[in-house]
Amino acid sequence: MTKIQDIRGLTPDQLAEQLLNLKKEQFNLRFQAATGQVEKTHRVGEIRKEIARIKTVLRAKAAA
Repeated sequence: MTKIQDIRGLTPDQLAEQLLNLKKEQFNLRFQAATGQVEKTHRVGEIRKEIARIKTVLRAKAAA
């Protein structure tokens, strides 16, 4: 199964919780990048894409 299929299987409440966790992680990574302490620079892009996937699925579920 791909990530998008996993995301589609979650309830809107689970998606909202996961979105909140990703935004917190994104904030922490951005803070680390500003201070020059970030180790996994590729994670920033991964988180952005995961947030976009979750938002897309949430919008699709709300429209349905």
